[in-house]
Amino acid sequence: MRVIAGTFRSRPLHSTRGLDIRPTADRLRETLFNVLTAGNPKALEGSVWVDLFAGTGAVGIEALSRGAAMVYFVEHSRRAVEVIKANLESLKIARGTEILQQEVSHAIPLLAARSLRANFVFLDPPYRLQNAYPETLERLAGSEFTADALIIAEHEKRFDPGEHFGDLERTRILQQGDAALSFYRRRRPSP
Repeated sequence: MRVIAGTFRSRPLHSTRGLDIRPTADRLRETLFNVLTAGNPKALEGSVWVDLFAGTGAVGIEALSRGAAMVYFVEHSRRAVEVIKANLESLKIARGTEILQQEVSHAIPLLAARSLRANFVFLDPPYRLQNAYPETLERLAGSEFTADALIIAEHEKRFDPGEHFGDLERTRILQQGDAALSFYRRRRPSP
């Protein structure tokens, strides 16, 4: 596992074994960031990211490598938090990050209480926790910090996390191998 592009391009990332930590594959991460920067290589500069169920932190670190100003890593597992810290230390990333070691259900209201405005929210729960998708997407739909955010959910291709959650609706689904990415945005009220 490595950083795909940007400041930390080709630098290796630490990982850990276990069913609950399934880092986003390099190829899928590359596809995700190619989609986000299509037509504008500087599209991520200065952006704010929330990496939910962060695991190794690979997606958030990729965002930092490509110019994100701030990434909030939310991860409950102590072991995974240690991996995120090791990855940030090995890349000498000292600013622009915060690790929240807690359940996503607790972190979302905490982030909302800070008057934070995220540009991107990425969620990648362990695939076996299928209920985590609708629960998390419902919470994000009702949170002010995601009002203008693009929300991306990584999931198994054969599992559909859902089309609508409150005023959050899926705008695109991208499949690659056994994985898929669902993209969500808030519906704008009709004039």
